[in-house]
Amino acid sequence: MSALVAVDKASIHFDKLYSYLIPAELTENVQPGCRVLVPFGTGNRKRQGMVMKIQSLDEPTKRMKYITQLIDKQPLLSPRALQLVEWLKSYVLCTYYEVVRLLIPPGIDRSVVTYYTLGDTPLEERKDFLSDAVCDFLHGREKPVSEQELLSLGDRTAVQKTLDRLTEIGVLYKSFDTIQKVNDETVRMVRLSEEAEQKIFSLGSKVTAKQRAVIEVLREVETASIKELCYLAGVTRVVVQNLEKHGIVETFENRVYRSPYQLLQGERQSLEEITLNQEQQTAFEILKAQCEEGKAAVSLLYGVTGSGKTLVFLKLMEFVLSLGKTVIVMVPEISLTPQTVQRFRRYFGSEVAVLHSGLSLGERLDEWHRLKEGKAKIAIGTRSAVFAPLENLGLIIMDEEQEGSYQSESSPHYHARDVAKYRAASEHALLLLGSATPSIDSFYRAKSGIYTLLTLKKRYNQRKLPDVYVVDMGEEVKNGNRSVYSSVLLEELRYNLEHGEQSILLLNRRGYHTIIACAECGEVCKCPHCSIALTYHRKNGKLMCHYCGYIADAVAKCPTCGSEFVQYSGLGTQKAEEELQNIFPEARILRMDADTTISKFSHEQYFKEFADKKYDIMIGTQMVAKGLDFENVTLVGVLSLDQALYAQDYKAYERAFSLLTQVVGRCGRASLQGRAFVQTYTPDNPIIALAAKQDYDRFYVQEIASRKALLYPPFCDLCTVGFSGIYEREVLQAAGAFSELIKQLSTSFPDVPLKMLGPVSERIIRLNNKYRYKLVIKCKNNRRMRELLLAAMTTFEKEKSRKNISLYVDMNQE
Repeated sequence: MSALVAVDKASIHFDKLYSYLIPAELTENVQPGCRVLVPFGTGNRKRQGMVMKIQSLDEPTKRMKYITQLIDKQPLLSPRALQLVEWLKSYVLCTYYEVVRLLIPPGIDRSVVTYYTLGDTPLEERKDFLSDAVCDFLHGREKPVSEQELLSLGDRTAVQKTLDRLTEIGVLYKSFDTIQKVNDETVRMVRLSEEAEQKIFSLGSKVTAKQRAVIEVLREVETASIKELCYLAGVTRVVVQNLEKHGIVETFENRVYRSPYQLLQGERQSLEEITLNQEQQTAFEILKAQCEEGKAAVSLLYGVTGSGKTLVFLKLMEFVLSLGKTVIVMVPEISLTPQTVQRFRRYFGSEVAVLHSGLSLGERLDEWHRLKEGKAKIAIGTRSAVFAPLENLGLIIMDEEQEGSYQSESSPHYHARDVAKYRAASEHALLLLGSATPSIDSFYRAKSGIYTLLTLKKRYNQRKLPDVYVVDMGEEVKNGNRSVYSSVLLEELRYNLEHGEQSILLLNRRGYHTIIACAECGEVCKCPHCSIALTYHRKNGKLMCHYCGYIADAVAKCPTCGSEFVQYSGLGTQKAEEELQNIFPEARILRMDADTTISKFSHEQYFKEFADKKYDIMIGTQMVAKGLDFENVTLVGVLSLDQALYAQDYKAYERAFSLLTQVVGRCGRASLQGRAFVQTYTPDNPIIALAAKQDYDRFYVQEIASRKALLYPPFCDLCTVGFSGIYEREVLQAAGAFSELIKQLSTSFPDVPLKMLGPVSERIIRLNNKYRYKLVIKCKNNRRMRELLLAAMTTFEKEKSRKNISLYVDMNQE
C-alpha cells in the first residue's frame, strides 16, 4: 500500500502529491486525513505531510520512500475537508499544505525535532575538536539529545557538518520526533476501585473518619476531581493519596475543554420570546423552506440597520438545529464577536463554540475539538470559522458580508464568501448573506436571480431611522473653529451628557498626531522600514509605525536639518479623546482602537461597561461602527469621512457608503430617536447625501452603472499579481518579466480574454524593508484563467534569478 501525501514547505513549482510506501506495522493505521512524518528531497530531511489518499501498488519503484512516522492516531480532516483542500489549492493558486494549515488549529501544529545518540561504530581517531566535543557530550546520556542542544557546542554550520559526517559513518544515530505546540488540558479525577469494598472490609477500624468521608462522597457522585473531592469531604489531598495506596480509590486523567466564554453561559432563554414582524416572518418562511429542502442555495438578507436581521438568524438557526444539522456564523471583526457570542449563548448555551485569533492557542484547540467531536453544533467566529470541522452542515450565516476583512491578506489569499459558497454547494447547505449595505457584487447577483433576495425595509418595532445632518467643516474653519469638533456636534454632545444619553464618535485613525514634519525643510518623519509617516502616540511619547511595528523616540529637532521647528499635526483617536476631555471634563470617555484593545477580552470588558452606562461617550476607529447594539446610544458623530471617500480604489465609494451607513445605524435603536452628524469638507458629495438617507438602492444604481462603463467587478474579475523584494529594481524587473511571460503563454490560451495593467507600485511602495509592485489583470476567473496563471507562476519560480522575489496572486482583492 502507498499513500499520496501533501508535503509541508513545498514551493508552488514542485508542489504535488508525493507517493510514499506505508510500513507494514502502520498499514491498518494510516488513513486519509492523518498527518505523517516523511523523508523529503535528496537529503531526506524530515517533513510533515497530510495523507490525501491511500492506493494499492502492484510493484513499488526502487526510488519510493517509506513513511517515517504516523503523527495522528485518528484523521484530523474528514473526506469532505480533503476535497476542500483540493478545491481551494487550485482556486487560489497556493500549495496543498498552506490550505491544510487553514483547516487545523495552530495549537495542534507540530514541529519536527531531530535527536542524536551514539551509534554502534566507535570514533576511531579523535583528530578534530568538534567530533570529540559531540561524542563526549553524548557519552553516558540515557536519553537522545536534540540537534538544537548539540548546535550550541560551537559554530552552528560547522557543528551541523560534523553531525552529518558522524551520522553517515555510523558514529551517531539520528532519530526524529514531532512536538505539539499545545497539549490537551486534563484534570486528575478520583473514583472507587473495583476492590474498594473488599479493601474497606479488610482494613476495618483502620479506615479513619476522614477517609470514610471521602468514600461516602465517591459512593454518591461516583467520580470527582481531586480538588472537588477534597472540598466536598472537607479533607486534604494526603487523605486521598493514602486511600490510593491502600487500593481503595484510583486516580485517572480526564480531558477537559478550555472554554473562553464559559462565564457568559448564564441561564438559557427560549426563542419563543422573540416575535417576528411581518417582513421578518416572510423572510424566515422562505429561508426555512430552503433549509428544509436540503439543497445548496445562497440567499441575501438585505435590511436597513436595526431591521432585526439577527432575530431572523436566531430563528433560522433554531430550525436548522431541530433538523439535526449544524451551523456556522461569521462576523467580520473580533470586536463584533463578544456581543454575537453573548446573544447566541443566551439561546443555545454550550452548543456554541468560538473560533478566532483573539483566543489562546489552547482555547482555540479545544473549541475546534468540541466542534469536530460533535459536542458543539454552532461555530461562531471571524473568517477562519468558515473552516470549522462541522459535519452535517445545514446553514452558513455571513453577517456584514460586504466587509473587506473576510478577505485574507496573507497566503492563501482566499475570501471567506467563496469558501462558504463551496461548502454550501458541496454539503447541500444554505449560505445566508446579511447586510444593510451589501457588496455591489452580491447585490448584483441577487438582482440577477443568482441569489435569492430577501428585503427588510423597516426597523424592528417600527423604530425610525436616525435623523442625519451633514456639517460643512469648511464653514466651521471660516467661523474660526479649528477644532475637530464642529460647534453643532459639541452642542449635541452636551445635550446627551445632560440627559444621561450615550454617544458614539468615529475617527478611523488611531494615535495622537498622524504627521510630524519640519517647518523649515519640510522633511516628514517616516518609518525607516516602510514608506509611511510615523504616528505620534502621546501615552508613551513614541513615534510608531502602524504597519511594521517600528518604534522611535519623539523628536524635538529635525533629524535632517537640525531645525527646532518641528510641527506635530494631523489627528488620531488619542488627540480627539484628549480634546474632548478638555471640553467636557466631567464626561466619562471610552477610547476603542487597536491600542486600547490589545489585551485579551478587552472588547468584551469595554462593551459590557459601555452597555452598563459606565461611560458617556465612546470614541474609536471602525470597530465601533458595525454591528453593535446599545439601547441608550442616541447620538453618532462621524469626525472625518473625506479620507475614505477619496481613496485611490474603485471600491472607495462603496466602502465609504457602507461605513457611514453602518455607524449612523448604531444610534436610535430603542425608544429614543437617534441623531447623526457627519463632518466633511465636501458636503456636496452625492455619496454622503445618499448614505445620510440610507438610500442604498439609489447608490447601487449609480455605482453599478459606473462599474459597467469602466469594466470593473462584477462585470469582470480583477486579478492582482503582487511582487516584493529588498531591492526595488529587482522587484520592478520581476514584475515586468512576469507580464511578458503572461503575454507569451497567452498564445496557448486563445480562449482566455484578459487585459493587463501595470506594473505599478503599491499604494505603500515599501513595507517592512521590502519594495512592492503589482500587475492588475482584468479577466474572467475560470478554470482556464487559473491554469494560465499557474503555468506562469511555475515557470517564474523555477528561475534562479527570481529566488529573492516573493510572488502572490489574489483574485478580486478587497
